[in-house]
Amino acid sequence: IFKFLGAISVDLGNDRIKPYLPTILTPLYRELNSTYAEQDPTLKNLSQEIIELLKKLVGLEVFSLAFSSVQKQANQKRVMRKKQRALQTVANPDIAARRKLKRHKNKAETRKRKIEFLRPNYKAKRPRSHTLKDLAMVE
Repeated sequence: IFKFLGAISVDLGNDRIKPYLPTILTPLYRELNSTYAEQDPTLKNLSQEIIELLKKLVGLEVFSLAFSSVQKQANQKRVMRKKQRALQTVANPDIAARRKLKRHKNKAETRKRKIEFLRPNYKAKRPRSHTLKDLAMVE
């Protein structure tokens, strides 16, 4: 898709690409700023190349304005999601409690995995699965 965006932008040219610039920059910005653990470096390099191509195509000033608007939109979305999550915690405490329990359980599992990776001969205790406690509903 990134190659397609680059090809379309070159094909449209300088004047006709300007209205579509924020739409094109949105996925490129998302890929550049992603913090996923399993991130593909080739995608990041490709998005960087297409951004450089767009800079040369439309000029630095127009590109900067479009890129800053994309950054602002992304930050606003992030803030809105954070607010909604905080409101959901207040509105639905049972869902928030379940989410918190799940997060703590995942954190403990991650810690055990790290210990096993750093000290291979040490085996961390794993919780027994399929016990009555695991099958019971959280109230």
